[in-house]
Amino acid sequence: MSSPSTPPRGALGVIFLIVFLDLMGAGILVPVIPYIVEPYRADALTVGVLAMSFSAAQFVASPFLGLLSDRFGRRPILLLSVLGSAGGYFLFGYGRSLAVLFLARITDGLTGGNISTAQAYIADISAPKDRAKNFGLIGAAFGLGFILGPALGGVLSKISLAAPAYAAGVFSLVTFAVGAVLLKESLPAEHRTSAKTRWHDVNPFSQIRAAFARVGFRELMLATFAMNFGMAGLQTNFAVFTHVRFGLDASHNAILFAFLGLMAALTQGLLLRKLAPSLGEGRLAVGGSLLLGLGFVVLALSNAIWMLYACLVLTALGFGLAGPSLSSLVSHKATPREQGVLLGTMQSVASFTRVVGPVWAGLSFDHLGQGAPYWTGAVCAGLSMMWAIHSMRESL
Repeated sequence: MSSPSTPPRGALGVIFLIVFLDLMGAGILVPVIPYIVEPYRADALTVGVLAMSFSAAQFVASPFLGLLSDRFGRRPILLLSVLGSAGGYFLFGYGRSLAVLFLARITDGLTGGNISTAQAYIADISAPKDRAKNFGLIGAAFGLGFILGPALGGVLSKISLAAPAYAAGVFSLVTFAVGAVLLKESLPAEHRTSAKTRWHDVNPFSQIRAAFARVGFRELMLATFAMNFGMAGLQTNFAVFTHVRFGLDASHNAILFAFLGLMAALTQGLLLRKLAPSLGEGRLAVGGSLLLGLGFVVLALSNAIWMLYACLVLTALGFGLAGPSLSSLVSHKATPREQGVLLGTMQSVASFTRVVGPVWAGLSFDHLGQGAPYWTGAVCAGLSMMWAIHSMRESL
């Protein structure tokens, strides 16, 4: 079990600001990516594979970045990841070919350890009873970033499709400057690992296999995989789905993503902080998975715009309650010297779902029907709920 060190003054606020600025940069790209890809390939699968390239790189890098943060501290890894994002965004804006677009997403993915390292930072400075609600701050920052990011991306897309990518790069540079000035280190030297690094320690498959071999983590990792597999399909296929079924363009999708961001911010910034102390992480993970599954069903059946909003309410509530709760449960079971690597492994599991999830969503959309990715998501949410229930029984 981990015990927090004395929190640096204003540390949570700085982490919130860094994640918010970083996610706002990512959110700017969301409504325009399908239209950037369209001149090269117009099928849904290519959009999914582009998203997969980022996540594949993140899958490979996340445990290693987590290990580095356990050894050298959280601050330098956070700053490195933000600089990598800036380079990837500028390269994406440059574009010129599908190969360059893929290279840009891979560059960002290899250094994209922001979330898991931010979670490890929060675990360092939070008492165990406060972790779920403090992890929710990351989700709130994510949500707020996706309120402003897609809206700004929709506006900038009127200038050019490359403008949102360049703006995202600028936001990453601003994030780096904020972190360099304000962010203090959270992991004291006595809590850092000094073990010699082996191939096993940086191999994501070895790290995932090791986590699955530990009874306390197996069910939590399985629940994380199932929940994020469904969400990965929604996140990458949603703009394609709304364009084909309802004829919505980038600006309309920007409004929908902004609404999703608002709901995520309210869920994780307010609701989760109120519910976590009384209900506990286990019940929130179970209930959140149930709501997520209902959201997927509504989307698969949608035949009117209002049903899109109903879906986004349910999915934001479900994912917003379950995601931070699962992260908190993993953090509770980790020692101070393995917070980074285990949360990095959890992020790697989530990244792997964003490798296979978008590909499945694209293939099933193209060949099985428009609702197929979301029926799959409903099944995955049910599995996540089942594994969360099993995890609760194990802890009794």
